[in-house]
Amino acid sequence: MRTFSASGARTGSNRQFFISALFAMLALSAAMPARAQTDPEAAAPSAAPAPQSAADVASQFSNLLGGAEGGVSSADMIAILEDAAKNGQPLALWRLGEMYEKGLGVKQDQARAFSYYSRIANDNANTPPRSIEADIVARSFVKIGDYYRVGLPSAGISANQKQFRALLLHAASYFGNADAQYRVGLLYLDSKELGVNPLQSARWFSLAAHKGQASAQAVLGDMLFNGSGIAAKPVEGLMWLTLAQRATIGSKDEVWVNELATRAMSVATPDQRKAAIDAADMVRQQIPAK
Repeated sequence: MRTFSASGARTGSNRQFFISALFAMLALSAAMPARAQTDPEAAAPSAAPAPQSAADVASQFSNLLGGAEGGVSSADMIAILEDAAKNGQPLALWRLGEMYEKGLGVKQDQARAFSYYSRIANDNANTPPRSIEADIVARSFVKIGDYYRVGLPSAGISANQKQFRALLLHAASYFGNADAQYRVGLLYLDSKELGVNPLQSARWFSLAAHKGQASAQAVLGDMLFNGSGIAAKPVEGLMWLTLAQRATIGSKDEVWVNELATRAMSVATPDQRKAAIDAADMVRQQIPAK
């Protein structure tokens, strides 16, 4: 005989509610990047910037549910996400991958994280680049690419640089993911990867820089300012360095970016510095907020 549990009924009801709420957040996340490009106020710095992607929304919303305000236990959170993942929801698969990759509320399990990320990539490789889930799919390609880069014995994955590059290039070229584009740019500066090709490298850095990827802005700026393998454009280079310097304040990249920018500023002429700062102020309004 089955015993009815009021608390169990509430848990089931809550679970269905939170599943619905979790994926309703996708619509909100889809609108954020567009607003950042068209609304000047959205581009202004703030103490707590709004998440800019479906992946960010997934992480923040599930964290909220697991916090004091949400009242959802870790076990219930896993169940909520697993229910959605069974239906192939990329948002749920992504959050589960993150949780197992980093040990967030569960025992860390890289092989399991790999399986979630792989399912996203395998099932959604050709999803439209401007779709709601595109950011999550692109990031999943980068994640599994990194697993192939170093290997994951617990999942039977051997290091495979060719597969790593193919996955990264798909995220960069098809999905236009800025972080992937930056990393492809780095590969074109490495003789052991795609070979030293500054022109190709600068092209990829430029794509990422125009999306607000600060590391790409810094490296591209340094190349342009110094004419490292490409035609020197001091003002444009200093502009990108200025943007990168502003964007990385308080981040882990602040020191090295600041060194590049300070070095360039110290040898630039007053006219070049002024022109670069003016250009940075103008271009900043055209770059999506991060």
